[in-house]
Amino acid sequence: MTDALHGELLELAQEAARRAGELLRDGRPADLAVAATKSSPIDVVTEMDIAAEKLITDVISARRPDDGFLGEEGASVEGTSGIRWVVDPLDGTVNYLYGLPTWSVSIAAEQDGEAVVGVVAVPMRGETFHAVRGGGAWATGAWEGERELAVRPSPPLDQALVSTGFNYVLEVRAHQAEVAHRLIPLLRDIRRGGSAAVDLCDLAAGRLDGFYERGLNAWDLAAGDLVAREAGALTGGRPGERPGRDLAVAGSPGVFEPLQRLLEDFGAWHD
Repeated sequence: MTDALHGELLELAQEAARRAGELLRDGRPADLAVAATKSSPIDVVTEMDIAAEKLITDVISARRPDDGFLGEEGASVEGTSGIRWVVDPLDGTVNYLYGLPTWSVSIAAEQDGEAVVGVVAVPMRGETFHAVRGGGAWATGAWEGERELAVRPSPPLDQALVSTGFNYVLEVRAHQAEVAHRLIPLLRDIRRGGSAAVDLCDLAAGRLDGFYERGLNAWDLAAGDLVAREAGALTGGRPGERPGRDLAVAGSPGVFEPLQRLLEDFGAWHD
């Protein structure tokens, strides 16, 4: 029964992500503008974020009216089925606003508080990543068929390529810059893509060795974290904690722990 349910949830998440991705890719107005701001004047929402979240919730609710929702743009429904959908309709809004390609649609289904299905669509790459708990991580793209994902073999930390992101609150991002300044000499290099969901899927696909960020919300993490873990990555927050707003860390097994230790030593979770 659980396998059948998870299969149903995966199919529905893939359909909703595909349709939202097509809306965002094909429906982006030439004069796209900021509709609102969130944590600061540079943390923006566009009309397309709002439209994509409505499309996703409508698609899912039509098939599963008793499920709950937690969405970045305000969707909040308790539900009665034990399934909650955690939705970021447009992860990488600033990239999208500027016409940069690194943005995604992220949809996860949680059962009893644990992510069991995750889908991340990256329309401008023509790629979609998905995972079901215990079933591995997979992707479709320019290649033929589905490709099973696996993290890269772990290099020494000084040869690791690590991605991160910066908060839109000035004081927080200034501290994040200080942490990155201390970390860069100890790594191969740092990347800043602009979508945590894409970063986690790139880790799963062997395109990165590690990832960390402070200030992420459940909708930023839920789907990408599952994809990364199912591809063999380790994920967490501060030592002994789950990833969350204080800190999210992910990496191949040999990179995760030394990266997490450095971030703890550098106070990456501090104000």
